[in-house]
Amino acid sequence: MKANRGRDTKPELALRRAVHALGLRYRVSVRPLPGVRRTADLVFTRAKVAVFLDGCYWHGCPDHHTKAATNAAYWADKVEKNRARDRETDALLEAAGWMAVRVWEHEDPREAALKVESIVRAR
Repeated sequence: MKANRGRDTKPELALRRAVHALGLRYRVSVRPLPGVRRTADLVFTRAKVAVFLDGCYWHGCPDHHTKAATNAAYWADKVEKNRARDRETDALLEAAGWMAVRVWEHEDPREAALKVESIVRAR
């Protein structure tokens, strides 16, 4: 578990480069809501947009998630709890007037950046 980085992963850096190239400026690894222990990968404070780059394994991607070979019940429960926490985070942000944007790690960074840009500029 120690090797799993909390920030600056390759997919995150690629997304950040693509978003920056579109002229958007953001904060990195910030908790958008005070008192709520949830950290977004990119935060646009003025637009109130929080971007989460979800790993296919850890967040149960419908296209790429594979079941664990060992201790399958534990990992299935872990992933389901992660997904439930993601839904709760989205609801908390929405209740506070924020928009949560979820991007899978397998998505093309340029396409994901365009999606983020359209949301940020519309708010």
